[in-house]
Order: sequence, then C-alpha cells, then structure tokens
Amino acid sequence: MKVTADALHSFTPTDDALVLAAVDSPAEVEMLDDWLAEQRAAHPDARIEVLQLPTDGEPPPATLARLVELLDVDEDRSVVPVRVFWIPGGLPTRSKVVALISGRDTYRPPKLLQRGILRKDPNRARVVAGEPAKVSELRQHWSDTTVAENPRDFAHFVVRRAALAIGRVELRLLGPEYKSPRLIKPEMLASTRFREGLAKIPGATLESAGEMLDELSTGWSRFSVDLIPTLGRAIFSRGFDPNIDYDRYEIEAMRSALENHPAVLLFSHRSYLDGAIVPVAMQENRLPPVFTFAGINLAFGAMGPLMRRSGVIFIRRKLDDPTYKYVLKEFVGYIVEKRFNLNWSIEGTRSRTGKMLPPKLGLLAYVADAYLAGRSDDILLQPVSISFDQLHETAEYAAYARGGEKTPESLSWLYNFIKAQGDRNYGKIYVRFPEAVSMREYLGEPHGHTSEDEAAKRLAMQKMAFEVAWRILRVTPINATGLVSAVLLATNGVALTLGQLHHTLRDSLDYLERKKTPMTNSALRLRTDEGIRAAVDALSGGHPVTRIDGGREPVWRIAPEDEHEAAFYRNTLSHAFLETAIVELALAFSARADGDRLEAFWSQAMRLRDLLKFEFYFADSAAFRDNVAEEMSWHDRTRGGEVVSGWEQHVAAGGEEADAILRAKRPLVAGAILRPFIEAYEIVADVLRGTPPDIGEKDLTTLALGVGGQYIAQQRVRSNESVSALLFATARQVIADQNLLAPAADLEERRAAFLAELRGILGDMSKVEEFSREQFFVRELVMRADGG
Repeated sequence: MKVTADALHSFTPTDDALVLAAVDSPAEVEMLDDWLAEQRAAHPDARIEVLQLPTDGEPPPATLARLVELLDVDEDRSVVPVRVFWIPGGLPTRSKVVALISGRDTYRPPKLLQRGILRKDPNRARVVAGEPAKVSELRQHWSDTTVAENPRDFAHFVVRRAALAIGRVELRLLGPEYKSPRLIKPEMLASTRFREGLAKIPGATLESAGEMLDELSTGWSRFSVDLIPTLGRAIFSRGFDPNIDYDRYEIEAMRSALENHPAVLLFSHRSYLDGAIVPVAMQENRLPPVFTFAGINLAFGAMGPLMRRSGVIFIRRKLDDPTYKYVLKEFVGYIVEKRFNLNWSIEGTRSRTGKMLPPKLGLLAYVADAYLAGRSDDILLQPVSISFDQLHETAEYAAYARGGEKTPESLSWLYNFIKAQGDRNYGKIYVRFPEAVSMREYLGEPHGHTSEDEAAKRLAMQKMAFEVAWRILRVTPINATGLVSAVLLATNGVALTLGQLHHTLRDSLDYLERKKTPMTNSALRLRTDEGIRAAVDALSGGHPVTRIDGGREPVWRIAPEDEHEAAFYRNTLSHAFLETAIVELALAFSARADGDRLEAFWSQAMRLRDLLKFEFYFADSAAFRDNVAEEMSWHDRTRGGEVVSGWEQHVAAGGEEADAILRAKRPLVAGAILRPFIEAYEIVADVLRGTPPDIGEKDLTTLALGVGGQYIAQQRVRSNESVSALLFATARQVIADQNLLAPAADLEERRAAFLAELRGILGDMSKVEEFSREQFFVRELVMRADGG
C-alpha cells in the first residue's frame, strides 16, 4: 500500500473497493460519512463497502469474522485503509503526559471533546487514506512472509498492513521526525522467518517469545516525539546553554544519508545527559527519531513506561537466555529491515576518565547479522560526538577513581541528578555528526554467512567500530576547560597568574591550529586575557580550579583533592596531543640509547603505542609512523626552501643533538598528557611483585590503592590522579597483555624487567618536563623584560 493523499481518486465505474475505516467516535464517523459521500458522488458506478475498525488494538471477533467474508468476495477487490488524522494540538500538556504513560494516542482528543473542537476549528482533522492494494496482492504477501494458516490470520494481516499504510500517510503529513514502527510484536510473531528460528531453540515457545517482545516493546506517539526532547532540553538547560552547538554542514550531510539507508547512531558517552541530547538533536533538526538501547536498570518507577513510549528499548544486562538472545537479535533485524534508526553508546557505558573507552560489539553483531542476511542493502554507522564544557558528574567519577561504588538508579537518584543540573552554569554542549561508516564497505555484499565466517565478521566489526570511534575523536572540538586543566595539572599544585597562563597556553594553541584540530570558541578565545579569565573563573570554586586573591594579583591552581576531576577534563583532549607526547618520549629515549639511535627512536615510539593501546585510539601502524615522521619534519633545518639538515641526522647523532630538538619543541606535553597513566602502570607493576600469578583484579586494585596512597605521601608519584581505581583497571589489562599473570619459571624476572622499563619511561618523562620548565622560565624572563 503506497502513500497518497486521496486513495479513491483512481476509481473507475467498475471499481470494487473495501474501505477499512479506523474510526470509533461520533465525530469521526460523521467525517467518514461525508468523505464517503464525496467519493460515491465522484464515482457513482463504483461499489464501495465499508468496515469500521477500532483506532487502537485488535478488532473484536465479530468484526474480524465480517472482514474474512468481505475479503473472500473478489480477489481483484481493492482494500483502502482510512483514518481520521488529527492535527497536533488541543489537550493540555499534563493530560497528554498521563495519556502518554498509559499508552493512549495523545494527539487524538477524547471523544466527548471532538465535536466542540471541530466546531471551533474544522481544520483540526481530516480523513486520510493509503493507496489501495488488491486482495490478491495482499494474500500473496501474507503467504510469502508469514505462517499462512487460516482466513482469520489473513484478516489480521490485512488489518496490520492497513495500519502501516496509514502510518506512512501520517508520516508524510507530519515529517520524518515522527516516523515510528507499529505492530512489531504481531508482525514478528506471525513471521515465517521468526517462527522457524524459534523452533530451533530447545524449550522456546511463542508465548515466552511474546513476553520478551513485550519487555522490549517501544514506540513513539506523536506527543512523545515532542515531549521527550522538550523534557530533555528542560533538564540540561538548567545548567547548560539551551542552544546546542552543531556543525550545520554535517547535519545536512547526515539528513541526505538517512534518506537512503537505516542508520545506527553510535555516540560518545560522558554523561547520563547523552541519552537526552540525541533525541533533542534529532528533533530540532527535523531528523527521524532514533530508538535508543538502555539497560533495564533504568526502567524504574514511572520512567519505564514514559521512556518506552519515547523510543527507549530496555534490554537485560545478561544475555544468557538463548530464547532472549534470539528474540533480541530478531527484534534488531526487524527495526533495521523497516529502515528505522537505532542509537546507543559505542563505549557501552559512561567514560569515567574523560577519554574514549574501547568499543563494545555486542549489539553491533546483531545489526551485522541483519545486514548479512539481506534485510537491508546497507546500514550506516553514524558517529556522534557529544562533548561538554563542564559536567557535574566529574565529582562522581573522582569518587570512583578513589575506589567508590556506583549509586543504583532510582527515582530519588533521578531527582538528585536533575537538581544538580541547576547548581551552576556548566557552559555549552557540542554535538558533531561526522561522515557515516558504511557496513557494506566493511562486510561486503549481503549474504547468508556460516559459522566459518564468524572470525572474519568479528574482525571486520572491530575495524568498523574503531573507525567510528576514530571519526568521533577527529571531530570532537577541544575546549577551554580541557586546555586550562591540562596546564594547571602540569604544575603539580603551583598557582599561575593570568599572564603565566597566557604564555603557557599559546604553544598548545599554536600546535592545535597547525594540526587543524577543531576547537570551540572558548578555546580560541584563550589567546586573549578576557578569554582566559572567563575560562578560569568558570572553573573556580573547586570546579576544579581554586582562585587565590588578596595578593598583588589573583592566581589559580588545582588543589590535590581536585586533581581527579581536573584529570577528566584534561583527558578529553589527550587524543589531540597523544602522538606529539610519544614523539617527546621517543626522542628522550634515543638520546640515551646505545647503538642505532634512529632505530631506537622508532622502536620506542612503536613500543609506547603498544603499551598505551588499551588507553587510547591510534591510527594503524603505517599511518602512525607517517604522522610521527610528518611532525618530526617540522624540526628539519632548511635554507632557501631546501632541507640542509634532516631530523633523522640529529636523532642518529643522539646526545645533545637529540636534546636540542626537545629543547626547541613547542609544546612539551608528555608529562601533562601521559604521566598519570605510566605512573598508574608503575604502581600496579610494583605491587605485582611477589603476588600469585592469578591474582584477581579486585585484590590487585586494593593493593595498588594502598601502595599508591603511600607513594603520594612520600612524593614518589607526582599527583593524586595517578592513584586511581579506574586507571588501575586498565593497568591490569596492560600487565596481562605483557603475559605477567600466567605461571612461568622466569615470571618474577620478567615482572621486574617490566617495572624497570616503566621507570625508564618515567625518567625520560622527567627530562622532558625539565626542558618544559626551562621554556617556562625563559618566557617569564622575556615577559618581565617586556614589562608584562
């Protein structure tokens, strides 16, 4: 059934039509009668029969029996779906919210009010219809796609097809942002494909599958499309600028892509607000809504039904039931096949450290299965970057770093979360939509794959997911909060003046501009005193900067107790400085290496890339080497446009010549960006000595927190942020990757060697930091000489 504004305009005198009219109020019946009179007057020889259906739910048995009779009259008879479409408006918002939670059509006024509404405004409603489909066409489709058992099942099928056809008409009238799937459960349970797969699972029944589909059930109403973004905006507007920062070119490119293929929106995840921001971004840019996966732990109280009516799909945390796994997989396939868009965090959970976590592939595998089974000719993986100037959740993340436990979600938790948004001004929210990743490009043509293809499919999925994350990182704009936090953390608690902040930030800004890294307006304004003052004042009061007044001029610092919060902000920009930080450490290593120092430079750069692969996203090996070589080429000595002394020559010479490159390099950031991670690895490697090979993660973290506390007190590590349960968890992955958790005769020797290696890296880092301090003091002298 195709979309048309007036389905009966093509009737001829010999036409035989069955009108299925979903009307159930006196006002709607009167509108239908008037409309039918117009059609009969226009086509006096046409035979038009009408069957009235309920607007919601299944038709009663008597109505269904009558439909069976009417469908048997003539296989060439046209079936025309008809409904009264109500223009949005009318009911107060409070009444609509109650109706939304209860599952009613929130834009269709109550029957008692309809006549009064139409008297005041006859344009509030109109009769709409889908294009006719012959009974024979519908019967063939029924036979091809469902378990064709009896005439009553066919009648049910026709009712569902009619509802879907009308839905397409309404979508055309309302716009793409109101697109929603209907009748998921009955269509899936009637599907031949679904039943055949279910029959292969021992103990699985249609009844149990239906209960699981009820648990997964979701669906927009027209009002929820408007309400949920409004609620989301109301929540984040308490503390953020209500105007989200977008790239308009990206919006239009995505709009064009979504017209042709279904998409999975994969967003970066730093806050619970992310789940509210994506619907806002889609709605206010008139883009199709997305169906968001969330843990069933969030389906508490009244939030469960409200969120289900808003496109949220609640899934179980543990997928250990074969029937549930199958139903979820088929549910995802159905959504994709019907060209609706899905949405979840590529990281699976919020990043508590500020940097991106490794991608999770679970749900993505179901989407890949749907594509490979031919349920769509392509599926787009749409990266979504969501970033913030500040977040109130950083205090919670700091508590996790110290070993704290997560607070369970509840209504009181939700109240406190919303309340916290109004504590102060958190700045702006930035949303970016870089170019989508094509599933076809990575998985090839759709085909029925076998178990032998699983390894290849998983490898392709990993590459796809990493490409999505890489594109997110490349478009995430660097903001002033991250830059200021990075500078102040690097001083180890020493306060800086406005002027000192100004000349220290300049090198980082120059570097970002040279690399064409996207920056927010707040970051660009850091070239001015006013921009810097605005940034530090926004962070002052322990959020996480402390301002000290009463002297000759104000100064700003990050106190030890605020370092974990500041580290979150600093880590949001670590990807932008990661390669240049590794360059610095490789240079310092080559300067002290024996033998081929150029080879030592490259081997150390690749070694650091390997050590840090659990923390950060890197370009592939070849691209990484190219990027490092390009950056090192900035240190070639040229004359008249010709290279007279290449960087390789100076690195190969080692000693002072390699150091000279480091002394001249701007900025020097290895300590600021990487020290907390390497120190965390060192602490874990230290406490690992003498422990059993199979020591558990929790026991290792407890030991590391204790020893880390001691080392802070003894000033054996530079900052509190290195002592973090969050960093220790990744450190254990690094230890395992070095094969230091498996029994072996030389295990203790290899553990000691790894600890020595980490301490060598930290020694190189200290050398880089020493050169950085020299640069700072030289700039201080110049500034004072200039009267600054």
